[in-house]
Amino acid sequence: MQPPAEETDTSAAEAPETNTEEAPDERPPGHVRETVVLIVLSITAVLTAWCGFQSSQWSGEMSIAFTEASNARIEAARQAGVANSARQADLTIWGVYLQARAQGNTGLARYVEQRFTDHFRVAYRAWIAQGEPTDGPFKMKEYVPPGTTESAAADQRADSRFADALVFNQRGDNYTILTVLFALVLFFAAASTRLGNTRAQWIMLGVAIIFLITATVILATFPIDI
Repeated sequence: MQPPAEETDTSAAEAPETNTEEAPDERPPGHVRETVVLIVLSITAVLTAWCGFQSSQWSGEMSIAFTEASNARIEAARQAGVANSARQADLTIWGVYLQARAQGNTGLARYVEQRFTDHFRVAYRAWIAQGEPTDGPFKMKEYVPPGTTESAAADQRADSRFADALVFNQRGDNYTILTVLFALVLFFAAASTRLGNTRAQWIMLGVAIIFLITATVILATFPIDI
């Protein structure tokens, strides 16, 4: 026998309303720590890649500086050869001149004197002006054969570029060493996720963060090559 319609409606009305709103998702324990670990690992990965890039850049600068230093050494040797050749020619002419003067052959001495090279004539005149000291014109500061200045400048340039290469090499090594410190950050951050004790996990993560801050501060003091 069916119940009256009114009773059915009343029962439906009195039935408790079902809560259609979904309950908020509860975050699992350790969610904050895992988020911090993710951030630490991401930052460390980026900074490690940056260190590798800078290390390769400075290594390239070092190679260029060493090459330029080598080229400067070669140029210095070439210019020194030019200066030595000029000096030998001047010595040969000077020897004939001294022999002519020793023999009293003024005509030959005058003839040879007219054939002095321009750079030697400057030193010769300074030698005469100082009363012909026994050291000879070749010891005069005015005597500068061709290639002498160029050789000295090339030598100085080679020394400078060689010193630059050593500096660049050290900078590249510094960036390489810094990657070791970032590797420690990765180690402690990853190890913190494997420990069972929450306190130990936070301690390991704190150590990783300290290493990260320290390495970042050091990195900020390093020169950048783009």
